Amino acid sequence: MRSNKFLKAEQAPLIWDVPGLLAGVDEAGRGPLAGPVVAAAVILDDRAPIKGLADSKQLTALRREKLYDEIRAKALCCSVAQASVEEIDQLNILQATLLAMRRAVLGLRLKPAKVLVDGNRLPTLDVLTEAIVSGDALVPSISAASILAKVTRDRLLCELHLQHPEYGFDQHKGYGTAQHMQALRVHGALSVHRRSFAPVARALVVPGADKGDEP
Repeated sequence: MRSNKFLKAEQAPLIWDVPGLLAGVDEAGRGPLAGPVVAAAVILDDRAPIKGLADSKQLTALRREKLYDEIRAKALCCSVAQASVEEIDQLNILQATLLAMRRAVLGLRLKPAKVLVDGNRLPTLDVLTEAIVSGDALVPSISAASILAKVTRDRLLCELHLQHPEYGFDQHKGYGTAQHMQALRVHGALSVHRRSFAPVARALVVPGADKGDEP
């Protein structure tokens, strides 16, 4: 005779989806040479719809800022988290991104029943998760998360620009533009630069190129 344990397992239905709160998750800053990677998780309120949600990269900076405020005001809850430059260099950018996503979900005031993540990789969570390629353009809660993550990171890089205006962080937001590469060659790398990224590593080969925390 089989134990009740196995009988219970056989009777349990396969659950592909569950009722309850749905959270969207996205990140900003995987590609840049400097600054943290930022992730956001958002649970929208069906009773307070937000018009104009879309992939943050397809919106103007002004539109993103307005939607940022509306999302913060109308969402049931939201959370923004990051993984530091040190974590990116230690773990690699993919694992650091997943870590930031996990932190964002864990930071939600309400626990979701399911999490929808933009892309094709999933952070480790104790709830049902699903990866959706181009989810930031297809799923409103992921679009909202992409906007929160993008605006938060852009603001961080603008603050960094005030400390190091010679690098132009307010314009390129840390991406490897011609302006940024020229600044790296002339001024060297800062402590906010990702040393595991090849362009930064090449800059550090130049004697005296590592400026650390100097202004």
